[in-house]
Amino acid sequence: MGLSNVTRMIVGPIETNCFFLENKESHEVAIIDPGESGEEIYGRIKRQGMHLTAVLLTHGHFDHITGIAALLSAAAQDGKADVPVYAAETEERLLKDVSLNGSDGMGRGGVTAKADRLLKDGEVFSLAGFSIRCIHTPGHTEGSCCYYVESEGLLFSGDTLFEGSVGRTDFPTGSMRVLLSSIKGKLFKLPDETRVLTGHGGDTTIGDEKRYNPFLSGDAI
Repeated sequence: MGLSNVTRMIVGPIETNCFFLENKESHEVAIIDPGESGEEIYGRIKRQGMHLTAVLLTHGHFDHITGIAALLSAAAQDGKADVPVYAAETEERLLKDVSLNGSDGMGRGGVTAKADRLLKDGEVFSLAGFSIRCIHTPGHTEGSCCYYVESEGLLFSGDTLFEGSVGRTDFPTGSMRVLLSSIKGKLFKLPDETRVLTGHGGDTTIGDEKRYNPFLSGDAI
């Protein structure tokens, strides 16, 4: 891809993919879904000479947000006290509610997060030298979203779309009908060659999921 260098760190008890979207020229980096190990994430940023510019959340489940506080604290101690957190505007309720985001049973008293920037569906914003579009994809949660970097052919799909599967919908605010509609009506309109970086597991492409995903392929579309 052009300017992007994308790496991942697998974090937390559910092996969540935390992504580093780095601009190869400026070394600015956006972190997508710091689900655990915030200090380790920031340590990697420092060791590799990157500069943290923002945190992007695909949704508010505990396994995607638990590392935010430690990450921002480490950044603040390093003189970067104003790192913004982005999320879809429809996920604000779940981010703040431990009974909805699944953290109330984790033995830590629950985890919440605050988004500094609440994004509308289709909103395009600039970050780390990239133009990024927020695509609301409710279904896994009511405020789930994906981040599309058109210039790089990248989609960060969170727990909406997986390689050969889709996100669970048996959690609060989930709906399988709504999830499938989000994927077919929005994500499948992206170019087939778009690389999909998922919240858990391996990468895939939009084209492969159209053809082979048993939830979505063939007559299911």
